[in-house]
Parts: sequence; C-alpha cells; structure tokens
Amino acid sequence: MNSDILNENNIVLNEASEPKFSAIERAGRMLVERGYVEKEYIEGMKARENDVTTYIGNGIAIPHGVSEYVKYIKRSGIVVIQYPNGVDFGDGNIAYIVIGIAGKDDEHLEILSSIALTCQYEENVKKLRDAKTPQEVIKILQEGEE
Repeated sequence: MNSDILNENNIVLNEASEPKFSAIERAGRMLVERGYVEKEYIEGMKARENDVTTYIGNGIAIPHGVSEYVKYIKRSGIVVIQYPNGVDFGDGNIAYIVIGIAGKDDEHLEILSSIALTCQYEENVKKLRDAKTPQEVIKILQEGEE
C-alpha cells in the first residue's frame, strides 16, 4: 500500500466512542480533508451502511461508498480510526478499528482484500487496537500484504 493511499496523517488514535453514523461521517470527513473524495461521498458511505453493515468481524468496520458515489472519488485513499472502547455497529458488533476507504477504478477491492487478510487474524486486530503510533498501524496493515 503506497503512502498516497495510507500515511500517518490518515490515522487517528484513541478516539472516544460515538454512534456508528458519527464514526462513518468522521471517516468520510477525513477522506474529504485529505483530498481523496468530494463531500458527497460521505452520503454514499451512509447509504452503504443502511443497505448492509460494513462491520466485517473481529472488531473491524470498513465503511465505503455505494457504487453510484464512485464518481465523487478523486483518488484512492484509506483512513484509519482507532476506538479503544469501540463503536456499536448493531447486533452486538463492536468495531474498535474503523477503516474508511475510497477506491478509484476498483482499487478499493484490492485495498479491501488486503485489509481483510490482515484483519482475519485476531492478533493483528489486537495489535491495531493497542497501537500507540500511526507508524505501528501502517506496519501492521502492510505486513498483511506480504
């Protein structure tokens, strides 16, 4: 994953718990502020969550926009928000790591599979939950690609 897509400025640690749609909006605003998407993309992220949860298991949620919002993506990017006390994604699913994704030209599928591979192992998720620096988060996510 190159530094255009994920870098230290895209990672927020120790965020206080908040409702899931607030967490999704926070991830969306981060994608907007870092120049990955237009603000309209946030609506697409919320629409996706209304259709089907973006909680993927093991304490991870990966909010991203529904396909008709792809036109609002300027370039591929990822933001990572760590919630030590979690965000309730419904049905007893608590996300401790929320990863907002914007993928141009199907790049999000590659990004999603890379993250899913890393996060299928509980020890990696625990490392992400316990990470104290953005560099640690990047290292954990990149190790999953090897």
